[in-house]
Amino acid sequence: MGSRLRSSIFRIQAAALLLVGIATGGVFAQTSPAQPLVDKLVLADTIQPVSATELQRALARAAKDGAQALLIELDTPGGLLDSTRAMAGAILSSKVPVIVYVAPEGARAGSAGFFLLESADVAAMAPGTNAGAAHPVFEFGMKPDATMSQKIENDAEAFLRSYVTKRNRNAEAAQAAVQSSHSYTAQEALDQHLIDAIASSDAQLLAELDGREITRMDGSKTTLHLAGARIEVLKPSMREEVLGWLINPNIALLFLVGGALLIYLEFNTPGTIVPGALGTLMVLLAVFALNLLPIRYTAVLLLVAALVLLVLEAKFGGHGALAIAGIVCLTFGTLTLVAAPIPEMDISPWVAIGVSAGFGGITVFLVRLAVRARRRKALTGADALVGSPAVAMEALSPEGHVLVEGEIWRAVAPEPVPAGTQLRVVRHDHMVLQVTPDGSAPKTEDPI
Repeated sequence: MGSRLRSSIFRIQAAALLLVGIATGGVFAQTSPAQPLVDKLVLADTIQPVSATELQRALARAAKDGAQALLIELDTPGGLLDSTRAMAGAILSSKVPVIVYVAPEGARAGSAGFFLLESADVAAMAPGTNAGAAHPVFEFGMKPDATMSQKIENDAEAFLRSYVTKRNRNAEAAQAAVQSSHSYTAQEALDQHLIDAIASSDAQLLAELDGREITRMDGSKTTLHLAGARIEVLKPSMREEVLGWLINPNIALLFLVGGALLIYLEFNTPGTIVPGALGTLMVLLAVFALNLLPIRYTAVLLLVAALVLLVLEAKFGGHGALAIAGIVCLTFGTLTLVAAPIPEMDISPWVAIGVSAGFGGITVFLVRLAVRARRRKALTGADALVGSPAVAMEALSPEGHVLVEGEIWRAVAPEPVPAGTQLRVVRHDHMVLQVTPDGSAPKTEDPI
């Protein structure tokens, strides 16, 4: 009896220990730290309004996800100053730590990209990359005086210096990138204290930054916990993909010209609907895209002048002089339409020349066809029959009926002619045609 009691007690104790173990394991499982998350945004394009929109969305997503950091993989030749300021301001005010990483090997953070690199909480570069050359670039054809140039340069330097010093980086080396367009390799940037790390991959970079304490713009201290972090790449939305493709000035120009031709085709042949609708859509998309880019209004005036010259050539004829002048205006207008701060945002000369020559030739051809068609439409009734061949349906002595263009008309001949005689209309008197024998026309049998 005692042994049975001891056995029962032993089983109860074992069960209790098992339950305690399970409960304890559950508590440990619940309190074990979760895998850290790092959102990643790839910016491998020029800096423009679409890039700024992508960055704003990525920062909001990282804050919503509770990410430890937002990793921006950067490869850019530069871009627009307004977009750069907006993006740098968003990084500086971000609630989530931002890591800007110039990668992969061979990438660069040129011009505007250098401002973004220095604005980050953590600046990093991959081996074989470079950053700098951030001197303000003036628009093609713009020649500011020395005072204005100095103002623009000082403004850019002050903007860069305003956050470089708070990031505890080398302000003098950063200003050199603006003053003398100096560019730094990854190792040079690290030696000059312009960046915080060099890493060959995302994983290596996060491992190196794990446990590092950073100072935010508001002066608060934050420790990065990035060991074994899961990287989630943020893909651009469909809207951003479409706008990113459309904001290419060459694509926008082709849409503008193609849409204009389709709209003209709709006006010339009303009722077709499809060319007009498609052309209107293309022109609106082109205008929307060009509105996101810096446009020269002098170039717009050149385009308007080119259109006027081409129409005048087609309507009045200028022995080709007006057409040539119009195509030259069109070429210069398209070449200088976008005030691009970097070559990557310029309209290609080959695209400009091809579009100008093609659009000029097609416009002259179509307008001439339209003018001739309108002049022919003015000749209706008996006026339109002058010069047309006719056949005597009966003997004209000298008046009778003739067949002209499938219609029966009363006609008068200068002398009597037999039925079936080939005639030609020379004029008309009210609704009576004046005809004369057409000796060159072959004889036909009496149509009656």
